[in-house]
Amino acid sequence: MLRKILVILSGNAAASLLLLARNLIVARLITVEDYGIAATFAMTMALVEMSTQFGLQQQIVQDRNGEDPHFQAVLQGFQLLRGIIAGGVLLALAAPIADFLNIPEVTWAYQVMALMPVLRSLQHFDIHRLNRAMRFGPMVLTGVIPALVSLMAVLPLALWLGDYRVMLFALLLQEALGAIISQIVAERPYRLAFDRAIMGQSLRFGWPLLMNGMLLFLVMQGDKVIVVRELGMAALGIFGMGMTLTLTPTLILTKSVQSLFLPKLSTATHPEVRHRLNVAIMQTVMMLCLVFVTGTVIVNEPLVHVLLGAKFAPLTEILVWLAIMQAFRILKVGPTVMAIASGQTARLAWTNIPRVVLLVPAAWVAATGGGLTPIVLIAILGEALGFGVTMALVGRDIPREGLVLPAAVTTAMLVLFALTAAGWLPGPDWAGPLSCGLALVGAVPVFHSLVRFIRPWSAT
Repeated sequence: MLRKILVILSGNAAASLLLLARNLIVARLITVEDYGIAATFAMTMALVEMSTQFGLQQQIVQDRNGEDPHFQAVLQGFQLLRGIIAGGVLLALAAPIADFLNIPEVTWAYQVMALMPVLRSLQHFDIHRLNRAMRFGPMVLTGVIPALVSLMAVLPLALWLGDYRVMLFALLLQEALGAIISQIVAERPYRLAFDRAIMGQSLRFGWPLLMNGMLLFLVMQGDKVIVVRELGMAALGIFGMGMTLTLTPTLILTKSVQSLFLPKLSTATHPEVRHRLNVAIMQTVMMLCLVFVTGTVIVNEPLVHVLLGAKFAPLTEILVWLAIMQAFRILKVGPTVMAIASGQTARLAWTNIPRVVLLVPAAWVAATGGGLTPIVLIAILGEALGFGVTMALVGRDIPREGLVLPAAVTTAMLVLFALTAAGWLPGPDWAGPLSCGLALVGAVPVFHSLVRFIRPWSAT
């Protein structure tokens, strides 16, 4: 079990860190404004992907028929159909998107991006099916190798192109290699099938995830749209880099937690086992939340100045706030995995409603001259309310035993981090180390309790 945990953690970390390194290098090599344009590519892909997302990868892990070759072939056929539709939608919307973002000269780039959802839909589902047996190697390779090659391509592309096009072609190369590697590491032959009954089942399973995906686009990209429309490309470059620096570790942690716990939770039938897993996953996300924000407090200014240079200096004012915002997303993954494991995906859409509603005051703040910090503070409020909604929806599945102390420690530390970010605690020279020390002390009982619950889980 320990080896499997290390494989998934190191694999997710390696792929995400390679992509982070790529983004950092691109940011160093091009202007802040060009990096802002590059950030719009991620926004556009997110729009297309989340508006056609049916959670097929989760379904093959969660469904009791996930090992059936015909079931897998149908999911692959449905995925390809979804990718072709997504690509067609992006091709049709390329010009309107460019006009909306006030960069009509970049229309051709969004047209090229229409290939990306098609390439992604050609990935072999064996990389997800094997997760049912806790075999994460193929999925890890499918993430790491394309990320590595995409990183290696950045410097030649920068010498050749020297602007936002570097990111465009690096992304295209990554998607193409992802499809190829998934086919190479698969154990079964790649088959496509179309079965109305199974596709109907996928629609019933996935429509709540589809609705949640649309909300997630507004949650994760809505602030960027507001920034680029009201504050310009340079501000989007700063904000987009801040989101990249904080979202990358967040995705590593949340994806790893989901990959580890979802297969076990989906197959657990004994109430005591589910009880143990539910407590363990909540304690896990609480401790990861503390570690993540503590690290951001410590490395804030050195990270920005050393890796990005003076042109990104304004980022230090909002980076800790962004980390606190992402901390609530880390916390939210616990109850979210519980809902997916029990097939109750319809609950998930409600968890993002507060965040979406608060985009309205964020847009007003930006339009009336507010800077990036007020926008981030409003986003934190939305994420905190969303986490509260999540806990209320699945709270009956979360036992109180073993969670009171971790919850108290987590709450106290987030308050301390917020006071540090607001400048209400003494200067940055020792505020970071103080936060680190307190977090480590507070995490000790959390870790002890977590191990007590993980030990029997590993044996099941």
